[in-house]
Amino acid sequence: QVQLVESGGGLVQAGGSLTLSCTASGRTFGGYAVGWFRQFPGKEREFVATISWSGGLTYYADSVKGRFTISRDNAKNTVYLQMNSLKPEDTAVYYCAVTSKLRPIDFYFRAATYDNWGQGTQVTVSS
Repeated sequence: QVQLVESGGGLVQAGGSLTLSCTASGRTFGGYAVGWFRQFPGKEREFVATISWSGGLTYYADSVKGRFTISRDNAKNTVYLQMNSLKPEDTAVYYCAVTSKLRPIDFYFRAATYDNWGQGTQVTVSS
């Protein structure tokens, strides 16, 4: 079982940047695809980005493409989400999640594909 802890959230002005970290413990991070999702109040979790176990493949939601970058350092058991040009509509709780399943790529955009989740970190972007 992999335990995940997100960090790096906070309050930032529109146009600013934040880097979220997702650190795993309990098992090695290698072999897991990792996704970032976000949740707005009263809404379902929304896909943000995902990265393959090797880091060679990354995919982004259209709403963050060109502004957010997902990366990973398996030696540190950590995945990052670099968020630039933040907008007030990016305000949400951000979660990381992992899965060892092998599926067609569109499955990795779905929260149900992931097996283990972190507790979330709040990102607030002020206008």
